Parts: sequence; structure tokens; C-alpha cells
Amino acid sequence: MENYNDIKQGEKGAWLSIAAYILLSALKLFIGTISGSQALLADGLNNSTDIIASIAVLTGLKISRRPPDSNHSYGHFRAETVAALIASFIMMAVGLQVLFQGVNKFIQPIHETPDLLAAWTAAGGAVVMMAVYWYNIKLARAINSNAMRAVAQDNRSDALVSVGALIGIIGSQFGIPWLDPLTATLVGLMICKTAWDIFRKASHDLTDGFDATELELMKVTVADIKGVQSIKDIKARFHGNNVLVDTTVLVDAQLNVVQSHDITEEIEEQLKERHQVSNVLVHIEPN
Repeated sequence: MENYNDIKQGEKGAWLSIAAYILLSALKLFIGTISGSQALLADGLNNSTDIIASIAVLTGLKISRRPPDSNHSYGHFRAETVAALIASFIMMAVGLQVLFQGVNKFIQPIHETPDLLAAWTAAGGAVVMMAVYWYNIKLARAINSNAMRAVAQDNRSDALVSVGALIGIIGSQFGIPWLDPLTATLVGLMICKTAWDIFRKASHDLTDGFDATELELMKVTVADIKGVQSIKDIKARFHGNNVLVDTTVLVDAQLNVVQSHDITEEIEEQLKERHQVSNVLVHIEPN
């Protein structure tokens, strides 16, 4: 099953995101106010909402580390997937907000020339969030965590929002006000696309969806095992980042219990070794 220590490592990434968002939101809201930059103020508010998303993921990671109990025989690993789903909702809300603001500025342009301090703040925010993104995406890949992938994608989206704010501020300095709404619209679309991808993956896993191609490969592996005459049924699902497989195979009716048990163990071993399956339930039937 999924390593509890890996999940604990993921919590460090969530804490890093929360700390970065708290610092950057406070700084951007302050600088945006004194410099008169609406773009930087919007960026700061965006970071404020992301604190909630990171807390949701952190909570999901903490719940998923709980051991199995009487009501959760397989453990609480799906809490991590639920956290990713919640993060996708928050990201979609932020993306739609950025998109709406961008389109609204095309309709009702705001002519402002904020202080260059706002531009430097936006640039610094983008660099910080890209650094956090690289840390979290590397961590997500190392521990194979969908929740941390969602956090990392959110980090990257926030870096893009800051880049959009930077372009808008610089554009106002050179008398090109349309750069701001154009960039905001593009960034908003990118955030919505990322949120949709995370939502689709999380909802697919929560509804016991599984890649049909991978399932066929598992079927081939089981069919090639000596003693298996045919496969009556095989299905797989995700439990958090763990893959659970249930299969019913037909064997020679003349085999004794020990011989049937050996086939069962070989099926479990091959699926775990070749397909990184966490838990296998094999049912033997006589042919």
C-alpha cells in the first residue's frame, strides 16, 4: 500500500505553499495599495484564496495518513483524491475570476500608470511561485501524489497570474493598456484548463474509473501464468494512489488446495512486480 512516510513528505510541500501564499498575498496587497496597481491587488487576492486550497490539500493528506479502522478497512487514502478535487474547484473559481476581469477590462478599460515597485513585486512573486512549483512537482512525482500534483499546478497557475500582472503593469508604463486584459484572459483560460484536468482525473479515480489499456496488460500478465486456464473476470480501481485489483481465474479442477494457492501467490507477485499493484484479491474457480 501507499507509504505513509511519502504522504508525510507531501505535507511539507503543502506547508511550503501555505507559507508562500501568506507572505506573497500580504506583500502584494500592501504594495498594490500604495502603488495604485489594480493588477497587483487582484494577484494578491488570488494568492489569498489559494491559501484555502492548500489548507484543503494539507487536511486531505493528514486524513489519508490515518490507519485503517472499523469503517475504513482499506485506510483513508482516498481523502487525498478528495483534496485534489476540492483544489480543482478553487482553481476553477480563480480562473473564471481572472478570465472575467480580463474580459471586463476590454469592455471598460482602466487607464492607470502604477509605480514600478508593483512591477518588481509581481516579478518577484512569479519567481517565488515558480520555485515552489518546481519543488512541489518534483515531490509529487517522487511520492506519486495526485494531491501534491494539484498543489504544484496551482503554484504554476499563480506564477502565471503574477506574470500577467507584470505584463499589464509594464504595458501601462509604455501606453499599451490592452496588454493587461489580453494577458489576463489568456492566463484565466490556462488556469481553467488546469483545473479541469485535475477535476477530471480526481473524479475519474473517485468513481472507480481505470485505464482500459492498463487493465488489458494486467489481463495478459495473469493469462500467461502457468496453471491459469482462463480469466473469468478482472477489474481494477484506485484507492488514493494505490491500485487494487480483483480477479477470478479458472484452473484445472484436479488441482489440490496447495497447488491452487501457489497460482494465487504467483498472480499477486506478478501484478505487484510488473504493474505496481498495491493489493490483489484472487478468486480461484475450477474449470
